[in-house]
Amino acid sequence: MTSPRRSKITPEREQEFYQAALDLLREGGYDALTMEGVAARSRCGKSTLYRQWGTKPLLVAAALRGTRCFRLADVDTGTLEGDLRAVARSAAAFSGRDVPLMRALSQAAFQHPELQRALREALIDPEIAAIDTMVGRAVDRGEVAADNPALEFVAVQLTGVIRARPTLEGRHADEAYLNRFLNATILPSLGLRAASHL
Repeated sequence: MTSPRRSKITPEREQEFYQAALDLLREGGYDALTMEGVAARSRCGKSTLYRQWGTKPLLVAAALRGTRCFRLADVDTGTLEGDLRAVARSAAAFSGRDVPLMRALSQAAFQHPELQRALREALIDPEIAAIDTMVGRAVDRGEVAADNPALEFVAVQLTGVIRARPTLEGRHADEAYLNRFLNATILPSLGLRAASHL
């Protein structure tokens, strides 16, 4: 996907655009969100938004990425269990903070392939890559056998349950739930015993 040409916008101004987009998304859902609405809310010309992000899906994906204060790629606790628990903590904090927003986005992504693609590229692919890196480090350290067949499913399982619980049960995947999931499924499949039974 070709990125739009970016103009010089200060980080503070960028956050104002992001906040306007997310506020409008919460208020009316994805279909009601328009570049014109974001421009009006943030007091700018819509050409600025198009020049910076190109499309509504790219703006939404950038807003979600740009308002997160925690990057999975920065996680390295020294153990795979510690890394996965840090992922659980971060994911629970993010999804629990904004259930209406996440619900609106998950529904819209099914109906709008361009939004689904933008979210995958900006958020999901980097998350999966970060978890795969954690798993790779665990193999390198000798924590997990390199031929364990469960290795390829760790990222999909963890990111999947985070996104599936709100749809299936109407509740976000909080930290306690995710830790139980780790203890019951992921850690045993990797041949690891939970050091802490949370």
